[in-house]
Amino acid sequence: MLRKIVNILVVLPLAILFVAFAVANRHVVILSFDPFNSADPALGVKLPLFAVIIVVAMFGVLAGGIATWFGQHKWRKAARENEAEARQARTELAELRARQAAPAPTAQAPVLAPGSPYPAIGRDKHGATL
Repeated sequence: MLRKIVNILVVLPLAILFVAFAVANRHVVILSFDPFNSADPALGVKLPLFAVIIVVAMFGVLAGGIATWFGQHKWRKAARENEAEARQARTELAELRARQAAPAPTAQAPVLAPGSPYPAIGRDKHGATL
């Protein structure tokens, strides 16, 4: 549905303008590539004027697009680097969440020293309970 609206509102008026332009500028011109003899060029092509104008306009649009593409190189590079950093941060976040969701190790009951109500703190260098 949206495509039909775009065709009606944009493409159809452009097509009408294109046809009107072509009809108004259908005179044949000589496109010469010989800078020394313009009256009888060695390299020349006879074309309708509208074809010359449209080809030059398309070349201009193409050249502008290429220049813009080269000019935006630093922004595309920054976007790639930021995307890589975001992907790494998402991976680290997922690992941290998985680690946090994992059950914590259960605490063991303290070992009581023999004959003492207090837990054994450790052993000395001879193996005696402290």
